[in-house]
Amino acid sequence: MDESRETEATPAKNGTEVERKSERELVVTRTVNAPARLVFEAWTRAELFRRWWVPKSFGLTLLSCEMEVRVGGMYRLVFSHQASTMAFFGTYLEVTPNSRLVWTNEEGDSGTTVTTVTFQENAGKTMLVVHDLYPSKEALDAAVASGATGGMPDQLDQLDELLVSLG
Repeated sequence: MDESRETEATPAKNGTEVERKSERELVVTRTVNAPARLVFEAWTRAELFRRWWVPKSFGLTLLSCEMEVRVGGMYRLVFSHQASTMAFFGTYLEVTPNSRLVWTNEEGDSGTTVTTVTFQENAGKTMLVVHDLYPSKEALDAAVASGATGGMPDQLDQLDELLVSLG
């Protein structure tokens, strides 16, 4: 079940580990060079989130980014790609500042995926763990096959770049 992959780590860029933990679970782990408070802000403030979330390699444009980061709050991201648009949306289930976010991904036909992100700070760096629980093995297989799960290393590289710019 272990389908892990790691990007090459350099002094300025940390490696990202992507691992399929079970038939329904995908876990991405990465240490970023910033305190948890700043990393959490990059995940919860729309003006920061929109600057790093879309992998440049995917050729997508983020048209809108609405985030009401509170328990019960909603998010909605609308992208354009070539001549079409697509939306991703869901509800925040848990918001623990500088520590943990949990939200639903409700746009799929195959049920709701739940994403949990934890932020663990150590010596001014933050270990990010992104845990996706898919509604079925088939839903995770489809996400992997479509390349949807492959953008996370690029996204986290972009997050690192943003965090450096924020100081």
